[in-house]
Amino acid sequence: MIKMIRLAVTGTCLLFFMAGAQAQKPDTLIKKLDSLRKSNDTTGKQINNTAPQAFNESTVLTFPGYFILLGSNAKQSFTKPFRMKKKDWRNLLIFAVAEAALTRVDEPIQRWAVDLRNNNPTVSGVSKYVTQFGGLYEVYTLSALMAEGLIFKNQKLKTTTLLATQSYLTAGAVQFVGKFLSGRQRPSYADNYTLDAEPSFHGPFYKLIDANGNRSNSSFPSGHTTAAFAAATVYSLEYKDKKLVPWISYGVATLIGLSRITENKHWFTDVVAGAALGYLTGVQVVNNYHRYAKIRSGEIQEEKKGSLSFNVGYVNGVVMPGLVYQFR
Repeated sequence: MIKMIRLAVTGTCLLFFMAGAQAQKPDTLIKKLDSLRKSNDTTGKQINNTAPQAFNESTVLTFPGYFILLGSNAKQSFTKPFRMKKKDWRNLLIFAVAEAALTRVDEPIQRWAVDLRNNNPTVSGVSKYVTQFGGLYEVYTLSALMAEGLIFKNQKLKTTTLLATQSYLTAGAVQFVGKFLSGRQRPSYADNYTLDAEPSFHGPFYKLIDANGNRSNSSFPSGHTTAAFAAATVYSLEYKDKKLVPWISYGVATLIGLSRITENKHWFTDVVAGAALGYLTGVQVVNNYHRYAKIRSGEIQEEKKGSLSFNVGYVNGVVMPGLVYQFR
């Protein structure tokens, strides 16, 4: 996964040089993003203008703007636990309980999936091919989509693809931390002490090994599934008016997740957690960009507050203290 992230970063930089970069004042923009309140409709969801004409020169994602948003995305993702409301904690609890319940079927599903792959050459071939789209093939796919946007001068496709790389990188960073904290044994690897594959969580600093005795990383959450859903969610939200796009995007992401099970790389609950993480990251990245776009287009301004100051006047030989409130 680290190699994939490095390749994605390099590819993103190359895409910017292909598209051309524009100057921008990062300090001003990041302050506005930090102080900005979300614009919600009656359902409590942020209103995003995804019409093609909304992706123009005033809302273009510049080179410095890209990395400002990327940093903002990472900040929002890692500080989310400190900003969660009661509804968020409730949803997290529901998901945690559901995941805990699903761990009971991890081993049966793993055995069934491996038997299916071993006894069906077609499933085996398709699985090995599909699983690559959650890895390096995803980077190639994003590069191809960016090239299409450049060739046909499709600003919406170019911007959406850049957002997909942001979602890919942000989700990758979060899942890396998740893997470190969980310390879960992969289904294809033997436990260091029991010498058996078990869906157990050992926590950080636990030495995970593979079948050959080499050091391995944690199984939870699935990195390939996280990356697939992170990008799929961005395209699904930006092209929600195209009925086939969400179906294709989420359909491919789901197949990638299933392939991680048939390839015996992950437990079922690893894939579920990766899908949830990728989806939530994609939503956050899309919403953050549209707040950025509203700032760039002048639709909304930085929130300004009044100021209170103390002064002293001298009137007719008398010292007069006073308070002054300045409205903005």
